[in-house]
Amino acid sequence: MFRLFRLWRLAGRDLGLLWYALKHPGRPLWLLPVAAILGVYALDPANFAIPLLGVVDDLVLLPLLLHGAAKLLPAGIRDEFERRSAAVRPQY
Repeated sequence: MFRLFRLWRLAGRDLGLLWYALKHPGRPLWLLPVAAILGVYALDPANFAIPLLGVVDDLVLLPLLLHGAAKLLPAGIRDEFERRSAAVRPQY
């Protein structure tokens, strides 16, 4: 169960990175279609038709696909996101 929470924490970070990359002027051309496909995949009607399969799909496959898309982003965009998120993060 702890691994699942770690996976979702990573997915939340990757979702923020993808959102930042979508607004970045130097985003790759493939990013917009991939983001649209991921959005449709997350809202897939099959999740409602087969509830158990939909839960496994949303809890495991969707975060892995988000992470894979984030890893394919150019290093410059990822580094810039890291710098900006580190500057916003509170220091304790």
